[in-house]
Amino acid sequence: MQALSRREEEALLKVTKARAMKECDPLVKQFAECATGRFLSIAWSCRIQHQNVQHCMQQFTKPESMDILRAEYVRIREQRNSSLPQAPQP
Repeated sequence: MQALSRREEEALLKVTKARAMKECDPLVKQFAECATGRFLSIAWSCRIQHQNVQHCMQQFTKPESMDILRAEYVRIREQRNSSLPQAPQP
């Protein structure tokens, strides 16, 4: 398996986090509602909501999930590169 460039890795992580936020949106909203108007008490008052958000996000961003996404990205990239016409060799 070919490695991803730093730029590709960052882009993949950014897309993955955005997808996770979208999928976990109801839990994020619950946490935000709990945190509204609080400052220090967020730590104990919203602990359960925060843990729920973290658990949901980890489903998408854990190392195993990221490895699967990287492999799929490389497969698609190689497939795309192999379908491009090759320049004739002199």
